[in-house]
Amino acid sequence: MKQGLSLRVSQHLALTPQLQQSIRLLQLSTLEMAQEVEQMLDENPFLERTEEIADREAFGLQQTDAPVSAGEQITDAMQAGAEVVASETPYDGPVSDRVSTSESTADSAPGDDLEGRLDGATPVEESWEGDGTVEMAPDDSEWGGDAPPRNSGSGDDDETATAADLARVPVSLQNHLHDQARCLRLSDEDRAALYFLIESLNDDGYLEDTLLDLATAWLSLSNPGVLIADPEAGEDPEQLEAREALEQRLSMALHLLQHMEPAGVGARDLGECLRLQIEEMRNSPEARAALAICKQPLELMAKRDVKRLCSLCGIDDETARAALGLIARLEPKPGRRFVEVERNVVVPDVLVTRAGRGFKVQLNAEVMPRLRVHDVYANAMRGNRGGRDGGASGEAGHAAMQQRLQEARWFIKNIQQRFDTILRVSSAIVERQRNFFMHGELAMRPLVLREIADELGLHESTISRVTTAKYMATPFGTYELKYFFGSSLGTETGGNASSTAVRALLKQFIAAEEPAKPLSDNQLSDLLKEQGIECARRTVAKYREALRIAPANLRKSL
Repeated sequence: MKQGLSLRVSQHLALTPQLQQSIRLLQLSTLEMAQEVEQMLDENPFLERTEEIADREAFGLQQTDAPVSAGEQITDAMQAGAEVVASETPYDGPVSDRVSTSESTADSAPGDDLEGRLDGATPVEESWEGDGTVEMAPDDSEWGGDAPPRNSGSGDDDETATAADLARVPVSLQNHLHDQARCLRLSDEDRAALYFLIESLNDDGYLEDTLLDLATAWLSLSNPGVLIADPEAGEDPEQLEAREALEQRLSMALHLLQHMEPAGVGARDLGECLRLQIEEMRNSPEARAALAICKQPLELMAKRDVKRLCSLCGIDDETARAALGLIARLEPKPGRRFVEVERNVVVPDVLVTRAGRGFKVQLNAEVMPRLRVHDVYANAMRGNRGGRDGGASGEAGHAAMQQRLQEARWFIKNIQQRFDTILRVSSAIVERQRNFFMHGELAMRPLVLREIADELGLHESTISRVTTAKYMATPFGTYELKYFFGSSLGTETGGNASSTAVRALLKQFIAAEEPAKPLSDNQLSDLLKEQGIECARRTVAKYREALRIAPANLRKSL
């Protein structure tokens, strides 16, 4: 084997920790971003949130981590940081309470001065180690100074809760039924059986298990050390007698449960749920016909096969239609109004308002975190440069704290880059979809990610991250940024029509159709061709299903 030296030139792409964090922050939603900020505030002592409005230092974005020598710049930065109160009460409440609803700063454009700062490449460091400086960096002051202060987390929210707040506390279906059960004069055994049934209901108010299974489960709970045999495999006569007694008691309790409010609770299936609600109504020909229809296979009712229902139930056509109309007004899920649904309030990241003949695009100040490097800790680091104890442990601790300081600086910079990129992309979308902001979704034009990427000099993946889970408030409502992108369909004139505009046109056609004679997919396709849009029947069906519109046979009015 012969040894020798060789020279090879190669290129490779390395994602530094700073760049990885920048990419990750870019794809986070508003809620996830708020959680990331809170986590960073807990982990990094050099990062703090301020509620005071401090003057923003006029330094460039690319000078964020540049070293600053002692001099006038350090003196000015220290004086500016000394004017800001450095104390903040920790807040552990919900994210929605962390921003103020004040509109005094809503019209400010915190991102306007950021426009164009990312056009050039921003140099990044190779690691989190920093540049060796512990002085105040030019952009260590707070970022997001235009954002309104959040509510202070005093921790005494429970003590100041009003009666109206307490009244808005949701009541579960089980608690609602238990309140009614307390008004009944029952023996301890019957009350226990009713309690057992109420706790066995699902969120929709249905009883999914059979009475036999519930009796077996109750018997197992009552005798934890006794093995309960399978009813089908044979069992001890004593267990059989006890099981039958429990099943009979549960049957009586079920009768009480099914007469409680809301009507239909405790049903075993949809048909029984509808029948229980009809039985609560006054006796009428329509109610009797509806009761007879509910005893038939539900597929006939779903298909609205009026002729067959009339034949099976022995009623005329008019009565059957009135009965189906009555059934359509019933509640198929009695417990739905008691379910505590998680309300995901959409907070827009970008606000678009009219400004003369054009539109003004600005960032929503309420979602912009106001962060800065803690000046007290940074000054202490500068005063204890190199570790005054002279030991190895002191130097290691100083290096670790210096790394934390650099992480705080890069976090502030990456947040600034995130909002700047969102603003640039949103401005480009508004410019491309100007007709939408003037006339609505029918005027939407085809747009793909590559067009915005080429215009801004960014990659398509970056545009995709920016437009995911980011929302824009427009004069026509709040939309996700991805909503403004859509494929194109050919027209007779050789132009293109946006798929979003085609879907809006389909909604108009269906809204204006005659209820007794709804438009089929073929007819909708023909109507689009009359408008000069080439759209096949299968494409119409796909758009209709995306709009959650039922087919023609199910839209037919009775």
